[in-house]
Amino acid sequence: MPDPAFALVTGSAATADADTLIIGLRTGEDGPILAGEAADVAEAFGTDDGGLLGLLTLAGASGKADEVVRLPTRGAVTAPLLVAVGLGAAPDQGEFTVAAVAEQVRRASGAASRALAGTASAVSTLSRIDLAGATEGGLLGAYAFTGYKSAGNGKGPLGRLDLLAPEDDGSGNDAGNDDVNRATLVRALAVGGAVRTARDLINTPPNDLFPASFADRAASIGAAAGLAVEVLDERELADGGYGGVLGVGGGSSRPPRLVRLRWAGGDSPRAKVALVGKGVTFDTGGISIKPAANMDHMTSDMSGAAAVIATVALAAELRLAVEVTATVPMVENMPSGTAYRPGDVLNMYGGKTVEVLNTDAEGRLILADAIVRAGEDSPDYLVETSTLTGAQIVALGTRTAGIMGSDDLRDRVARQARLSGEGGWPMPLPEELRGDLDSRLADLANVTNHRWGGMLAAGIFLREFVPAGLSWAHVDIAGPSFNTGAPWGYTSKGGTGVPVRTLAALLIDIAENG
Repeated sequence: MPDPAFALVTGSAATADADTLIIGLRTGEDGPILAGEAADVAEAFGTDDGGLLGLLTLAGASGKADEVVRLPTRGAVTAPLLVAVGLGAAPDQGEFTVAAVAEQVRRASGAASRALAGTASAVSTLSRIDLAGATEGGLLGAYAFTGYKSAGNGKGPLGRLDLLAPEDDGSGNDAGNDDVNRATLVRALAVGGAVRTARDLINTPPNDLFPASFADRAASIGAAAGLAVEVLDERELADGGYGGVLGVGGGSSRPPRLVRLRWAGGDSPRAKVALVGKGVTFDTGGISIKPAANMDHMTSDMSGAAAVIATVALAAELRLAVEVTATVPMVENMPSGTAYRPGDVLNMYGGKTVEVLNTDAEGRLILADAIVRAGEDSPDYLVETSTLTGAQIVALGTRTAGIMGSDDLRDRVARQARLSGEGGWPMPLPEELRGDLDSRLADLANVTNHRWGGMLAAGIFLREFVPAGLSWAHVDIAGPSFNTGAPWGYTSKGGTGVPVRTLAALLIDIAENG
């Protein structure tokens, strides 16, 4: 499905040439409140019958988040239809206030974009509150995965979204700077495009996205972005001693791959970053097979891989001054006569041995190999992301990632997660859980013998493979990466693209500050 077209425009929203005019509302004590620079729109509606807010209130508007209310303009403004979208209450003042406002705008712009599917053009005043948020939300809200629908998806997406450029408010914050606004639009479209790329990969069904085809698509994305690309097949993995990847992938007729994509960071990279993402293209649980209910959701078990592939390509598109290498193991975890078994001992890449107690704890095994390989590049930072544990959902729900690792980078990633609007929460790695991973046969076991602190134990397992002294972070996205419910805001059903925006924000921060 084609992306909508975006343009920065100036002038009055009331006289903008579009099919639909989008304005924002906030909740107030006595009813909805206009949000952003929409005074010219309110003035155009006059004061009869309570004016614009009176009409919207009669139509049921309250300003709550995700609410979309349509109002025929009857000539009051140029656009024949006005859409008022709710942002919710003004956020509390604090360190993350600006980010909270941006996320409200992102969500509102996404809700409006979804509601306007099939509309040829719209102009938005939300961009005068936060241009990047309005752009990303509009692009992501228009996303739909329709490649497997014989009749398409009914209405096409919103065709064109004109964003009213922020105006100079006298505060010296560059709000009225045309060059700054254009740069903001370009970056926001690039970030939103990367999220859409990750969503496309996640939503592709596993009969078409398996290790070899996933590797081909990653290589194509990398080549298009000008990245250095390396793909190891099953023979090269065996020659290299990638026991975790080969063990997990051994049960499938479709053999594993390991993909490496590298952006060199331009002329003067500030730092070297390793990204690692879990690429289980389908997870049955293997011999420790999962229940049949909702097993179709396991098509999303490569969301971490999709995120890091999209992110390293984004780093190249934005020409960030940071060297980024993505190391992505790709497997299909299937039960068969050649599948690995509970009780097996795997010889991991780098020399450690792992006793397998549960073949459904497969992600950490392939990630261990990839982390060791990524560490051989001597990066300054290593960030890994994966749909690793159901315990993440139990602990933090379906929208908040759990972030573990060395204290410095863990907290930095968590901060960027909040600033980006994706959200995430720093979690500990309690030392007392390490003993529960002891094995009677090998250096360690892949799971503990109990269910307590499963998300944390998985992080501790991964830590065993991180080079000593390296700042590292693990982002568990089991819940946030895949939306099994109804669409909301800019989030569609299926793959969400989390944590692309967090990783992008982190790389931008590192490129600017080291």
